[in-house]
Amino acid sequence: MGGMVLVAGVLAGCGGSAEPAAAPSTAAGVGTVTTAADGVQEITLQTQDDYVFTPARFTVAPGRVRLTVKNVAKQTTHNFLFTPGGGPATIDPEISLLAPGQDATIDFEVTAAGNYRFECSFHTQLGQVGTMTVSG
Repeated sequence: MGGMVLVAGVLAGCGGSAEPAAAPSTAAGVGTVTTAADGVQEITLQTQDDYVFTPARFTVAPGRVRLTVKNVAKQTTHNFLFTPGGGPATIDPEISLLAPGQDATIDFEVTAAGNYRFECSFHTQLGQVGTMTVSG
């Protein structure tokens, strides 16, 4: 009987994790590209327990970019990197580990126009990927 209780708890846990996916709470300023006083384009992405980036797509102009990822998950650790070979040029800076409740920022420069794929390498098989477009 103890096993049945455990199974019920696991099912309840799965149902509970689906709720945030249905109505994610997005922090203020997430997904909006702005230009800082120093001329750097700034964008904040959010990730949570449902294995998605919010937003999964955004567009910047060629130049300097300051990208922040906020992990608002309760349980899931993520990372952020530009997929090797997933764009017209290599973008090396990455966020190697982002525990629940943490945020981190990377700065980089883009000059080649096109689509740059990014991912959480822990969860690519669950579809945690996105695209940054650099306008031409």
